[in-house]
Amino acid sequence: MKKVTAISEGRRGKRVNVFLDGKFAFSLEAEVAVREGLGVGQELSEGDIEALAGADLFQRCLNAALHYLGYRPRSEAELRQRLHRRGFDGDNVETAIARLKEQGLVDDLAFAQFWKDNRQSFSPRSQWLTRSELRQKGVAKDIIDQVVADVDDEDSAYRAAMSRARSLPTADYQSFRRRLGEYLKRRGFGYGVISHTVQQVWQEIGSRSR
Repeated sequence: MKKVTAISEGRRGKRVNVFLDGKFAFSLEAEVAVREGLGVGQELSEGDIEALAGADLFQRCLNAALHYLGYRPRSEAELRQRLHRRGFDGDNVETAIARLKEQGLVDDLAFAQFWKDNRQSFSPRSQWLTRSELRQKGVAKDIIDQVVADVDDEDSAYRAAMSRARSLPTADYQSFRRRLGEYLKRRGFGYGVISHTVQQVWQEIGSRSR
């Protein structure tokens, strides 16, 4: 058994340094030390120390996940990949994800809805491309089918084209059609939708400048 002789605050207060029998032994996430009730004078066995190390590793994995989610919603697959890249083992990753799912912080249906709505609001694209992006994020097919069912390519192409067309010269229809058509193609729209949309936008915007 070893006795805890001191606990000092580490960098930025997020971790604490634990001293056993007068010597530095290990550091822990501060919240782990509090949750485990670690205090000066407490005696620890090798098993206790191993358990604290395990709890610390899990807490660091969970904190890394929360930090990653802090920027924007993520799919479960994105989060799993990120944590593995950070070097966390499978058991801790899966336990952390399970906890976050219980708390509603990881939800592929909500993520897919967020992704689709964000794209449609700020950078409209085709249903096909939206599907492709969500597949790349590791979202299940049944969720993708549910979320993108209401994406209207005609409407999305029109809104994307109107936004882009305002920055295009309208003196030459062929140039206008080529540049706007390439733009819509990059957003996953098919030939028929592109052709119809370019003509419609040309009539609404191009004719005004002539």
